[in-house]
Amino acid sequence: MAYSLEQCWHRVPGGTATAAIEVARVLPGLRRDIELVGFAGRHNLAPQGAYQPPINVQHLALGGPALYESSMRFGWPKVERATGKVDLLHCTSIIPFATNAKLVATIHDLAFLKYPQFFSRRGNSVFRRSLKILLRRADMLLCSSQATLEDCTEFGFSPDRLSHVPLGVSAPMVMTTRDQIKSRYRLPENYLLFVGTLEPRKNLSQLIAALETLGDSVPELVVVGATGWGDVSQVADFSSSVKSRVHFAGFVQPGDLGAIYKAAEVLCYPSLMEGFGLPILEAMSYGTPVVTSKGSSTQEVAGNAAVLVDPLDVASIADGVLQAIRHRSELSRLGLARASEMTWQATATKTAEVYEQVVR
Repeated sequence: MAYSLEQCWHRVPGGTATAAIEVARVLPGLRRDIELVGFAGRHNLAPQGAYQPPINVQHLALGGPALYESSMRFGWPKVERATGKVDLLHCTSIIPFATNAKLVATIHDLAFLKYPQFFSRRGNSVFRRSLKILLRRADMLLCSSQATLEDCTEFGFSPDRLSHVPLGVSAPMVMTTRDQIKSRYRLPENYLLFVGTLEPRKNLSQLIAALETLGDSVPELVVVGATGWGDVSQVADFSSSVKSRVHFAGFVQPGDLGAIYKAAEVLCYPSLMEGFGLPILEAMSYGTPVVTSKGSSTQEVAGNAAVLVDPLDVASIADGVLQAIRHRSELSRLGLARASEMTWQATATKTAEVYEQVVR
């Protein structure tokens, strides 16, 4: 099976790369009859340490945007030029690479259709063209959430070409102490936490507005995530007293992220739309209470283990944060139970079942 890992080389690999890596790490040990052959484009540098592929990767002649455009416009280069003949190609993101084999793709979300204003013109173009190609060409789509599966149905995919394959979580052992992590990233003694690429749909500005109404009655906010676009500049519009209570830690290596989750009072994640919402499960796996959005996949992922809020209502977000602090012990217990149900082994098993169904 050819298995795409090009997103490991993106400037902001994000949850798409994390999911592809974790499935590739687990699947070979679950199914000896499935051989994954990783492929990506040509790159001069290795991926960031956290995004090193766990399987061998063969490289095509093009890389990055040139590879994407050539694959979609000209059907070249075929992935077989790197991998050799394969029975199936798994595109682990929405980008449809060229192949002579059967085609499976993972779709995390269709946010670019619902919130086009949150994406660049080029991004909208690439994603829309990709989805149209998959509509014609894909044998099966793996949808991270039921919400995404329903969105794909609305776009025109027949139900028999869609499979709900939820993502998982693993909570690695925390090797860094609370004091070490706070010193390394200059974190406050107690803090609320936001984790995610900084972009408009993550709704960070609404979260900060909610915390402004609460003032000193709640801990300061730590923001972890690579800079995308949009929301960071909006922080400048807030008062100096609010800005002084928001700490931007930037990108954090996974080895440190666990300790940051574990030391946080609450994960605040009022995103407008997610394909899944990995930070929700990651926080829960460390026993950290979660506040997240009603509706879409975030509610689906959280189950009964989080405080759900209206992401467009500042007062609702503020009240949700207070509830999470007040019921911290109960939410921690529920979150740990919820995270234990969602494993990468289950994701890999369902992925293998789709492979078998398509090939046979």
